[in-house]
Amino acid sequence: MNNNKGKISYQEAYQELVAIVKELEGDNVSIDEMSKKVKRAAVLADICKEKLKMTEKEVGEILRELEGSGEKVKD
Repeated sequence: MNNNKGKISYQEAYQELVAIVKELEGDNVSIDEMSKKVKRAAVLADICKEKLKMTEKEVGEILRELEGSGEKVKD
């Protein structure tokens, strides 16, 4: 498991999160393993959320710059 929050891409975090959800939906996960997977899923969800927020902020800044330069931005 990769616990380096800053070192994992959105796509990697999302794919790992999807894999964990699929595992948890199955019947082959022990209670001990389930606890670890749920904790990891929470970390991955946080990574995805932060990366989405950062991207939204960056896109907003780009749009404001375009609007400020007089370029027309399509809706």
